[in-house]
Amino acid sequence: MADSLGALASLRATRWFTDDAVGDDVLRSVVETARWTGSARNRQPWRFHTVRSPDTRAELSRRGAYAVHLRAAPVVLLLALDLSWSDAAFDGGRVAQNIMLAAHVLGLGSCPVTFFPEDNVERVTALAGFSAPWQVRTGIALGHPAPSPAGRSAIPTGRLSLDELWTSD
Repeated sequence: MADSLGALASLRATRWFTDDAVGDDVLRSVVETARWTGSARNRQPWRFHTVRSPDTRAELSRRGAYAVHLRAAPVVLLLALDLSWSDAAFDGGRVAQNIMLAAHVLGLGSCPVTFFPEDNVERVTALAGFSAPWQVRTGIALGHPAPSPAGRSAIPTGRLSLDELWTSD
């Protein structure tokens, strides 16, 4: 049990990837695991679209302020949600986390991105071949982790303590 909790706690965002391909069998395992994610009334308000094309990944990397690393990821998994259901966004977060955890267990790195503003959401949704009521607001970079470049990260590091996060009566 401790090993399982350690695996969950060790998940980190990966923004640097090697050029090594992600095999179809590994990607299929990630998506198969994701499909078992729970959702309200088992609605599964999600669909997935895989992007391997360098040109499309480059296009995606320009569709959000923090999406630049999609250009270097060997695979981007786009998450389309049917947002006509009020709880779809919550379920989308659940399935995105399970995608990243499955990738982690299989030795891949991952990092989610949010596409914005609205015109970027519309463009990415169309690139993935979806139309209303489906929207693609989230992409997940997947690949074999590479070392981060030297230097200081612009992203704050560290975690709040449990006492700072948890209260009880």
